[in-house]
Amino acid sequence: MQIDKVYEPQRFEPHWAQWWIDSGIFRASSKAGESVFSLVIPPPNVTGSLHIGHMLEHTEIDVTVRWHRMRGDNTLWLPGCDHAGIATQMVVERKLAEEGLDRRTMGREKFEQRVWEWKAQYGDTIKRQMIRLGASCDWSRERFTLDDGLSRAVREVFRAALRKRPHLPRRVHGQLVPRCLTAISRIWRWPTPTSRATCGTYATR
Repeated sequence: MQIDKVYEPQRFEPHWAQWWIDSGIFRASSKAGESVFSLVIPPPNVTGSLHIGHMLEHTEIDVTVRWHRMRGDNTLWLPGCDHAGIATQMVVERKLAEEGLDRRTMGREKFEQRVWEWKAQYGDTIKRQMIRLGASCDWSRERFTLDDGLSRAVREVFRAALRKRPHLPRRVHGQLVPRCLTAISRIWRWPTPTSRATCGTYATR
């Protein structure tokens, strides 16, 4: 057998990356009583693509979960993406502007439909990149932060926190952005004199 002088990864790696998924070797078992190790991916934004920071983080995670599999642990690396609400809205609005459309004239339902269509068409970039790179995630359990179960869980956690500590402040939990009429966390508040002009406090009551 003659070995090629130069290794060409594009000839081999896509096949084996897909084979790993199809064969289910990265799937975690639901059996009880085994030694377990699980890790949830810090979800990258659905609007983006992998950068060098992701690659460093994913390499460290991948090494860790593969080591636990080699030890015989029932191992889960749970993949997923964050909906990145404001970033997604801005991307879709720019696309609509190219078509001469505006979300305000479209109405909420039609705009939401276009957002979900965009997510279906362009939102899997990071997933494709991770698969291509051979990340050993359990893709059968992939989650999205707007999945019904996850959204319901988040709402219940907030309700439980307020029931447990009713004295928690119920105002000033975020900042209203007048341009896109949406809210952002206070941690993203602009620390400049223009903050007052661009953001306003909103109440959660």
